Formats: sequence, structure tokens, C-alpha cells
Amino acid sequence: MTIRKWMGLTGAVVLAIACGAPESSEIAGWDVSDETSTERIDHGPWQEILDGYVTADGSGVNLFDYAAFSGSSGDGAKLAGYLEYLQGLDPLAYSRAEQMAYWINLYNALTVQVVLSEYPVDSIKEIHEGVIPNTGPWQDPHAQVNGRDLSLDDIEHGILRPLWRDRRIHYAVNCAAYGCPHLLATAFTAANTEELLEQGARDYVNNPRGVDFVDEDFIVISSIYQWYTEDFGNTEESVLAHLIDYADEDLAARLRGFDGSIDYEYDWSLNEP
Repeated sequence: MTIRKWMGLTGAVVLAIACGAPESSEIAGWDVSDETSTERIDHGPWQEILDGYVTADGSGVNLFDYAAFSGSSGDGAKLAGYLEYLQGLDPLAYSRAEQMAYWINLYNALTVQVVLSEYPVDSIKEIHEGVIPNTGPWQDPHAQVNGRDLSLDDIEHGILRPLWRDRRIHYAVNCAAYGCPHLLATAFTAANTEELLEQGARDYVNNPRGVDFVDEDFIVISSIYQWYTEDFGNTEESVLAHLIDYADEDLAARLRGFDGSIDYEYDWSLNEP
């Protein structure tokens, strides 16, 4: 198969270099849990926010209504309170299942807060504290847990990816971009994480954001599979095998016989109505 790095969709920013994505590198100190703990973290406030502001567009893509949220002081206080509550906990005192849901929800809620802090913006990539424009907020510290400053990259690439080693994490954390896997309308919990990871993978692979057949010899797939190819087996064949695993019957049949060209695309426009 031929891989062509395709740039330039109208209204989209397409990254075409795999080396642009952070590597999975464990941050020491977070690989501790208490498997005897039966304590549960309350994600109810986050669920209420998702219920109020996440809707699907005509293509089945989940969007967050930042404009409506920014006009609601009560829900703004709810989001701030939820994030303060999460950061006041010691995640190491919980089971690994409880921790995974904790980190995913913290990432997603922080991302929404980051966007709201600078809204209106056309893309989350416009939000950054450094001197290089359009680099996004991912390396800026946005949380403090157990006295340690954490960035969004720390949570995703220093905790979630290296500790759980589950490629489906890419379908769980949402970067506020239209091309990203869903901000799921259900908050993660220890009880539903497996179900939501599977749902997120199926929803994405079976949407043109994930896989789009231009014709029988040419497909466009998400740049996620290029940026994080190490998580999907490091080969074109392993990426296709992963896509087939989550594709609906018709799409899977087309992918099994595919031997054409692959382009990569990602839409960085904000995931709002």
C-alpha cells in the first residue's frame, strides 16, 4: 500500500507527520493503586454537564455547545467544582478501574474548561501559553493532583497510555476537535469503562472521521493512526486489522480486500454546533 501525506482540507488543519505526537512515557509515581478499595468517585456533576451540552450532528458526531455553556454561570461553577473535587482526591487510594475512569474524566473536563477559558476560538490549537503559535494547550499545566502539576499531555501520555497500554484510550480522551473521537455523552466510571471504550472505538471507526473510502483504491483515515502508530501495531497491516475489528460488516468487508493508497486527515476545527 502507498501512504501519501495529504494536506489542506477546507476548514481543517491536517497534520501529516507522525513524529508530531508525544510518545508514551510513564511518569513515575502514578503506578500505585489499592485493589482492596471499594470507594467510588462521584462523576455525577460531569454527567449533568454532558447531559446538558453534548449533542450529535447530522453525521453522528458528538458536539459540545460551548456558546450555551459560557452563558451559564451555574454550570460554570459546577464544572469548576467538579474539577476541584477531582484534584482534591488521591487517585492512588483507589482501584485501577476507578483510576482509569478518573483520569479520562479529568482529561475531558479539563479540556472543556480550557476551551471555555478562551472561548470563542475556532480551534483548541489557538490556545497556548508559549511563544510558538498554534501549538495548543496540551503541555501547559492545567491541574494539580497530589501536589504535582499536570498537563493534558502528562495525563494522556505519561499516565493513561503507559500504565494501561490500551489503544482504545485514544477513543476515550477528547481534544475538542471535530476530527477527534467523540466526547462521549456518558461519564466514565469503573463499571462502564470497558463498554464505553468499545463504543468509542466503534463510533469512530464507522464514521468518515475514522475511515472514509474515496474509491475502492483510495481511503482516507484519521491521522490518529499515523501519529500513534506504535499503539496500533506499527504497521499498515496492523492498523487495518484494528479497523476491521471495529468496523461494521460492510466496512469490514471492504477493508479486508483493500490494497490501495492511504491518506491521513484530521479536522482541528472546534467540536461545537
